[in-house]
Amino acid sequence: MENRSLMLDVSALAGKVSAEYIVPENANGIVSLAHGAGAGMNHSFMVALAKALADLGIASLRFNFPFIEQKKRRPDLPAVAHKTIEAAVNDIRKSYPHLPLYLAGKSFGGRMSSQYLAAHPDPAVKGIIFFGFPLHPVGKPSIDRAEHLKNVKVPMLFLQGTRDELATLELIEQVCSSLKLATLVKLEGANHAFKAGKQDLIPVLAKHAYDRIK
Repeated sequence: MENRSLMLDVSALAGKVSAEYIVPENANGIVSLAHGAGAGMNHSFMVALAKALADLGIASLRFNFPFIEQKKRRPDLPAVAHKTIEAAVNDIRKSYPHLPLYLAGKSFGGRMSSQYLAAHPDPAVKGIIFFGFPLHPVGKPSIDRAEHLKNVKVPMLFLQGTRDELATLELIEQVCSSLKLATLVKLEGANHAFKAGKQDLIPVLAKHAYDRIK
């Protein structure tokens, strides 16, 4: 198992951000793993997910967005987030060109990744995995945030809790049914943080991701 920390150069204005590879021996794929709006790459969820993926033979690159690196509360503008994802993708392609590449992200990180991919189609990217797509703000059901997904040309895996406060079940089902390349997996009773009683859903999330990548 290889664990390697590094700094990604995003841009002259945004600066550099922390990142970490976890690469198991004989990895059969790699994901860029972007964090959500509320916590960075070293949040317990992100670390546990990366380790669970590694246990199944999936490598990952976790990284901070600049707002986390700079200890700001307000998430970056999409243009900055997209540049960060681009920096991560470029480093993965340079460091592990032989591994099938997937984009992935928790909440904000997944949405920014899909926006980036919609605007910058990349034949090296084999698919995208959403660990809770944030379809709308809490209490404001809408599907406006899904509009760009029509321009994503690779398979999309949506891992969604049935009690997700940021993705009403009926609406996320509607969105996924309208996308030919989308697969929706529903985790019964889970909220946006994938809390469902005493269940540990991280191994379940990792297994669904593995099943898509293997």
